[in-house]
Amino acid sequence: MPHHLMNLRHVPDDEADEIRALFEEHDVPYYETPVSRWGISMGGFWVHDADEAERARNLLAAYQAERQARQRAAYEEAVRRGEAGGHWQRWRRRPVTMLATCLAIVLILGLALAPFLTL
Repeated sequence: MPHHLMNLRHVPDDEADEIRALFEEHDVPYYETPVSRWGISMGGFWVHDADEAERARNLLAAYQAERQARQRAAYEEAVRRGEAGGHWQRWRRRPVTMLATCLAIVLILGLALAPFLTL
């Protein structure tokens, strides 16, 4: 019986590549199913054996903790350099783009709610 290890929907390519390398490094006999083009079907990493599934899940847990620490450190470094930030920083960097985005949101909401407001 197949054991699902990880869903690949919304997983960046670099992370999937690192997981493949991790499994190959530790000789985990996995197989992979792709995510559908429209994101309907669940792609992922799978194994057939229950013991291999447990070992692979332990490897994944250790990898995810290490990746989270790396990504958090990279984000904090970007914040320290002023390269990452919230909406206010985006407003300062690209005011025209942010204004156009807000206007598009208001227009779409207005069009969607117009039938209900004219009752």
